[in-house]
Amino acid sequence: MKVIDKKDQLSKSIKEAGLSPVGFVPTMGALHQGHVSLVENAVSQCPLAVVSIYVNPTQFNDKNDLLNYPRCLPDDLDLLGSVLRENDIVFTPDDREMYPEEDKRVFNFGNLDNVMEALHRPGHFNGVAQVVSKLFNMVNPDIAFFGQKDFQQVAVIRELVRQMGSSVKIIACPIIREKDGLAMSSRNQLLEPKIRKEASVIYASISSAAAKISGLDIPSIKNYVKRKIEEKEGFRLEYFEIADERELIPVTSRKEMKPGLRYFGCIAVRAGQIRLIDNIEIPL
Repeated sequence: MKVIDKKDQLSKSIKEAGLSPVGFVPTMGALHQGHVSLVENAVSQCPLAVVSIYVNPTQFNDKNDLLNYPRCLPDDLDLLGSVLRENDIVFTPDDREMYPEEDKRVFNFGNLDNVMEALHRPGHFNGVAQVVSKLFNMVNPDIAFFGQKDFQQVAVIRELVRQMGSSVKIIACPIIREKDGLAMSSRNQLLEPKIRKEASVIYASISSAAAKISGLDIPSIKNYVKRKIEEKEGFRLEYFEIADERELIPVTSRKEMKPGLRYFGCIAVRAGQIRLIDNIEIPL
């Protein structure tokens, strides 16, 4: 694999490779098996794969979260070296390369930017759109791979692609979980040992919620999830919403769930000092 940190060199290397389709996996590093699954998908479907590693400052509304975000480039490169091929590329720009000047663009994603994560992390998805649009323009991929764990982000990226008039195909890959069910995340390594031991309660709670939809209405299910999460010391529920996959409009009753749409239970939890998200499909 080639490790490149300049966008001009990136464009030159992609053009010289002359391979199509080009697969792209954008990451913020601190890679784990969830990321590896995305890269493996790119490698299996595309003769040229590009992986970016860049901690994007514009998507952090909490400066401490940005400062504390794990950075371990040598380990990330070692992990990617076992998956990527000779011609594949790892793009590792710095802030000056990505933002030679302040990005003042403001995106409008309609309802996608008014619910769940958007309410709790103001400006987050605007920052995501800034960096992803820049990366798409630099890499010019045919296919981009994202993790289903970031459910709302995937919906935002699809809307971004529509607004850009881009032809890139967005593929959402399944959530990869630890043995106890916790969704793999770069943030997991920041969990205190005591909190990590109990963190399986997140997946257990939303799994039970999905199973209860036929017998309980949504307010009761939401109360159940809150109770299960917060009976664990150090855990606090930020939100649990059941929303459709298109517009992410949370429903307040089973009667609002429309046949033909898929619905997902989306959760955000404060686990000690660390914020974790997860989701699960809710059967109709």
